[in-house]
Amino acid sequence: MTTHDTQPDPYPDDLPVAVSAPMRHAKVRAFTDHTTVGQVVVDDDGAVTIGCACGMTLTNGPGWSLDEHIRLHRAEARFLALSAVAPEGIPRLVAAADVPQQH
Repeated sequence: MTTHDTQPDPYPDDLPVAVSAPMRHAKVRAFTDHTTVGQVVVDDDGAVTIGCACGMTLTNGPGWSLDEHIRLHRAEARFLALSAVAPEGIPRLVAAADVPQQH
C-alpha cells in the first residue's frame, strides 16, 4: 500500500528562484520611476499630455493616443531596467551592447 508520505515533495527547497532579486527590484524601480504625475492637459491644438515621474512629458500624436505613449514608455523603461541587471548568457532579441545603460 502506498501512502502520501512516500511521494516526493513537489516543491523541494533546493529549487532555483524563479526570478532573481535584482530583476524583481529593477522591475519595481521601473514601475515607480515611470508613473504618470499631475493632471492630463488638453491644449487648444488637440495635444493631450501628462507628465511622467522621470521628467518626460508624454503626449498623443498624429497616429497614437496618449494611452499608447504611456504604455510604450513604461514598457521601454521596464525593458531597459531588466536588461541592465539581466544575468550574462540569457538569449536575447537585442544584443546587450545595443541596450543603453541607465545610471
